[in-house]
Amino acid sequence: MRKIMVANPKGGCGKSTLSVHIASWFARHDEIVYLGDLDRQQSSRHWLEARPDNLSPILHWDISGDDFHLPPKHCNFAILDTPAGLHGKRLKDALNIVDKVVVPVSASRFDMLATREFFEELSATKAVRKERVDIGIVGMRIDVRTHAYAQLLEFLKEFHLPMVTCIAQSQRYLQAADTGVTLFDSGASTAIDIQWRPLLNWLVSRH
Repeated sequence: MRKIMVANPKGGCGKSTLSVHIASWFARHDEIVYLGDLDRQQSSRHWLEARPDNLSPILHWDISGDDFHLPPKHCNFAILDTPAGLHGKRLKDALNIVDKVVVPVSASRFDMLATREFFEELSATKAVRKERVDIGIVGMRIDVRTHAYAQLLEFLKEFHLPMVTCIAQSQRYLQAADTGVTLFDSGASTAIDIQWRPLLNWLVSRH
């Protein structure tokens, strides 16, 4: 079983977009997928409720209580969408049950500064120090040809974290959030597939 957490202390950075698309990709490839949501707004859970029955099934991972628990043993991929401000004991508890952490980051200076403390807290946790958990960065709404992208890469060097891929801005992601249908369900273009492929390969890779 591969357990994946999508986390960033800042709201509106694309955590739910990443979570539902990762879940959709693996579900479309006949994997048993569970999607959990720690956010009070329960965006991912509401997205699941809106998901049409004729699409590849994604099951609800009920992890909303105070005690973290694993998804059922027959699960192949479990994706955990997390709230803004995740830190302290709750972050450590989550890190103890996942294998991979995906951190969406934009090239905004404000977003980078907001993420700095989170990276420092991640690097100080036992699960990360002992290399039980892999951390990968996904640039969100970024054009790799811009100076902002170069600045983000320079910022990440400080923490020795890999930039796994960049996802360009598209109105289609906003539409997917309302319908329970991802770009993968509706037939992603070659350009979108190229953007996502490095992340999907990283998620299935071993340490």
